[in-house]
Amino acid sequence: MVLVRSAALALIASGLMLGACSAERPFGPTVGDVFGGGAPSPTAARAAQTGIGVNAYLWRATLDTLSFMPLANADPWGGVINYDWYVDPQTPNERFKATVFILDTRLRADALNVTVTKEVRGADGGWVGAPVAAQTETDLENAILTKARQLNLQNAG
Repeated sequence: MVLVRSAALALIASGLMLGACSAERPFGPTVGDVFGGGAPSPTAARAAQTGIGVNAYLWRATLDTLSFMPLANADPWGGVINYDWYVDPQTPNERFKATVFILDTRLRADALNVTVTKEVRGADGGWVGAPVAAQTETDLENAILTKARQLNLQNAG
């Protein structure tokens, strides 16, 4: 019984070692590959540097559609764009902040999520959280999606 287990473990281990062999690493993984800290293979490095991690049309459309708001930070690999507070000159007692999540590499309606935060100036001059109209986030998502589809069509033609 012990001999069968040992043979099975040896067979599994040799299969794993052979499976790790490639033209780039003919002798299998290095200690750094197994325990981390090793240099990435050339193929992995090229794959990591290729483009952004989300749909490029949604990304560009988001930046274009919300360009009136100050950009706080953007993570093109994680698909998160944070906008800082924006005060409309017509309503100086209100300010808005937005975060856009791009959730997929495909151009789809469910690949986009917009959240908006609103604050109003209180009687003491400080900012107080306020509810955002339910349709606001949906309208922003639709505007971004429309722009993304336009960019996609322009690129196809």
